[in-house]
Amino acid sequence: MATVHKFIGFVIVGGWGLLFLWSLFAFIIKREPNQWFWRLIAALQVVLILQLGAGLTLLSLGKKLPSLLHLAYGSVFPLIVLVVAHVVARNLDDERDSWKVFAIASFFLFGLTLRALTTGLGMP
Repeated sequence: MATVHKFIGFVIVGGWGLLFLWSLFAFIIKREPNQWFWRLIAALQVVLILQLGAGLTLLSLGKKLPSLLHLAYGSVFPLIVLVVAHVVARNLDDERDSWKVFAIASFFLFGLTLRALTTGLGMP
């Protein structure tokens, strides 16, 4: 189970990194991302929830939490970023700009989940 949790961690970090790079490219060429952009956001949110479930399962099986920062960077802070992004995107005057909100959110989510991964791997 710990190997699965680690693998999913790499997938999440890579996914948010990909989403950020995709957003940056779309911004440079001045085109909105297509429907796959939104599907990737949805998939990453689902995988983040699965990752939390896997982590909680490991804890319930007696695995020691690497640090409280691992939990904060891996679930608490990403949840806050995603809630804020959804609220801000929903309240925009021009709905077409909502992808830009998630572009910025993906930058922060990449950093947060990368930090969660490094703390989980025992790196300082």
